[in-house]
Amino acid sequence: MSTLQAGYSSVSLLVSINWDRLLYVFTIVAALFMGSYLGALVL
Repeated sequence: MSTLQAGYSSVSLLVSINWDRLLYVFTIVAALFMGSYLGALVL
């Protein structure tokens, strides 16, 4: 149980440090998805 708790705290630390980078990646992925969706509608 302590191993699981330690793993969760380390993941929480990584997310709190890098949340802006994750948001940046998710924004790019969403933009690419929407661009391909709109491109498919035009064709």
